[in-house]
Parts: sequence; C-alpha cells; structure tokens
Amino acid sequence: MDLKPSPLARPFPDMPAIDGVTLHTARARYKDWDRADLTYVELAERTAVAGVFTQSLCASSEVELGREQVKAGRARALVVNAGNANAFTGHRGRDAVEAIRQQAAAHLGCDFQKVFVSSTGVIGVPLPQNKAREGLKAAFTAEEASWEDAARAIGTTDTFAKGARASAMVGDTRVELAGIVKGSGMIAPDMATMLGYIFTDADIAPGVLQELLEAATARSFNCITVDGDTSTSDTVLAFATGKAGNIRIESREDPGADAFAAALDDICRELAQLVVRDGEGASKFITIRVSGAASDDSARTIGLVIANSPLVKTAIAGEDANWGRVVMAVGKAGEPADRDRLGIAFGGIWTARDGLPVENYDEAPVAEHLKGEEIDLAVEIGVGDGRATVWTCDLTQGYISINADYRS
Repeated sequence: MDLKPSPLARPFPDMPAIDGVTLHTARARYKDWDRADLTYVELAERTAVAGVFTQSLCASSEVELGREQVKAGRARALVVNAGNANAFTGHRGRDAVEAIRQQAAAHLGCDFQKVFVSSTGVIGVPLPQNKAREGLKAAFTAEEASWEDAARAIGTTDTFAKGARASAMVGDTRVELAGIVKGSGMIAPDMATMLGYIFTDADIAPGVLQELLEAATARSFNCITVDGDTSTSDTVLAFATGKAGNIRIESREDPGADAFAAALDDICRELAQLVVRDGEGASKFITIRVSGAASDDSARTIGLVIANSPLVKTAIAGEDANWGRVVMAVGKAGEPADRDRLGIAFGGIWTARDGLPVENYDEAPVAEHLKGEEIDLAVEIGVGDGRATVWTCDLTQGYISINADYRS
C-alpha cells in the first residue's frame, strides 16, 4: 500500500542518546517491500525491564512469553519484526520466537530469557524462520541506527515515524528517556498499545519501574482508540540501563521517584497521542474530556464509548456538531449518568446544558471549530467528581480503503 502521510503527523523529535542502548535495523523482507523491517536493540547488562501486554485471549506467542519474561525484571536485547504478527500460528509461531531468542542470546552470550521479541503485521501467517534468522544475522553487524530509523522499521501501516523524549532530575543527576511507538489501526488498547518501547538511563529497580509503567499506561495508552479493536500483539516495554549514575530508585517514596514518574507519564502520553494522530484515514485529532462522572474509571469508560462510536466519529469527520450522537453514546455506556444534568460542548462552546439544548446558541463558532484538525469535545455527566481525558480520531473513507487492501 502506498500511504500518504497523515495530515495530523508530527515531525520526529531530536532524541537523546541513551547510554547502554544500541539500535540496529535490517531487512528481513517479511513482506514485499523495500525497507528495514527488523529492529535489534542491544541493552547493557543488568538493564531493568517492565512491561504491559494485551489482555486478548488470542495473544501471540511473543506476548505470552513476554508476560513471563518481565517477571524476572532483566533484559539484554529486544527484537521487533514488522509485517508479520506471528499470532494465531500455533507451535510454529512459538518455535520462531524461541529460535530468535536463542540466536540473539548466543550472539550476546546471555540467558535467552533476557531476549524480548515482538512482532506486528498480518495475523495467521507463521513468521518465516529463515527470514528472521538472516535478518537478525544482518542486524548484528549493521551500522548503528538512529531512533528515527528504528521507529520506521517497527511500523506497518504507519505513515510517519513516532518518537518522544523526556528527562527528569533524580537528585543531582539528569536522567533521559526516549521512546518509539508504532500503531495506526486495530487500536483500542486493553493494557497498552500496539508496540511501544521506552528506554532510559535511569537506575531504578524493576519492581518500581513496573509500578510506574502500569500507572502511566492507565493514563495514556489505555485512554486512546482509533477503531475499537484490540490487537493480539499489544506490548509496551520500558528498559532502564542504570547508566546515568543517579542514586538508585528502590521505592516509590525515594527522592526523584516522583520526577521520574512525571517524565514517564509525559512520554507515554505523547507516544499514545502520536498513534491517534496516525489513525488510519484520520483527518481530525479529537480530545474528549469527561467530567462529573461517578468515578474516574467511569469517566474513562464513558469517554471511550463516545470515542469508539462510528456515528460520533463520522459526524466529526463531516464537521457536523451532532451532539445527539454524543447523548446516544453516553446513554449506552452502562455507567451512571443523569440525563437532566448532561452537558455537551464543542471547542469550549456549550451546545447542551442540564439535559436541554442551549437556547439560541450560536452554531457558527462551533462549525468553525469543527473545520479544524484539533477537535475538543467536553461532556459533563452530572453525577459526581470523576473525570478522564481520552483521545481518538475521526472515521473516514480512508480507513475503509486501507483495511480493505491490508493484505495486498
């Protein structure tokens, strides 16, 4: 498929070098394309790792193995295959992952359990072991790749490379974070999102890193949706090499833990939003702010139901302030709501308040807001103090075209 860059694309940022992280890419040729599609990341010894994975009951072998691997808390390498999800492939898929882990472990002289593998692309086709073997062999001796090279290599239907950076002061030491992510369709995370990788030179205990990643995920990757479909391969991994030389973060209460947590939140949120900006066929980036819900979790659920509604998404694609469709979505969410206190606003302009249309409201500024690429939708539920923000995109003919031709 020849995909034009999303109109919502963002330029790839200047990214920091992360001591203890070395990137390589290679052409395994998993699909008939002329681009790198295998990424190999070498990590310093004693690198801490944390991860969140899809809750799909049809998860790939990569996910099943990764869930077990993160429990040990250490990593030495990451291998990412693009163009083939290796999901729903039975023992052949698992054998392919095991072969990759053994090959990388032999190259590094480490335990194969410290080699993490992710794959993304078409479901139901076993990963060709010969292509994986030759691609990985080439990656071992390839020149060091840039962050942007790696971000492009992990993509499938992505139209632009996605990266983000952040930093934090842990005591007197500045620690750096760098992240890349891929994702464009099949986006409705139930843990994390598609494939995302965050690297830091901070010295932090694996258990604390896991706790902070789970919390950051809840406020970022688990608050986005493109099409309501959860992938079989969703994975977000965080790697901490410990090379910054900061006073080690051993608990959530240690000095610097809050600063690091805030930086991790920032980078996860930015990466998650970049995925939405590359939503298949998207022309508008939509922020949905829900307030007055029974709880924060309830607000998030309502927000995602609104965000996943084809009727809401197509109305916004058509630049139609059809707030009745928002009412519909709130009503079907299954969460507490007060019809007679419900309020809806587009671009900060209330179109309905207290369960009624705002009398004589001027639709002109609302229509003007909907012509833009950045859409803000606010919904007041009227039953409590719960609030949440979720992000989505509109639904256009482009989404249908991309997915109708996906396997070609």
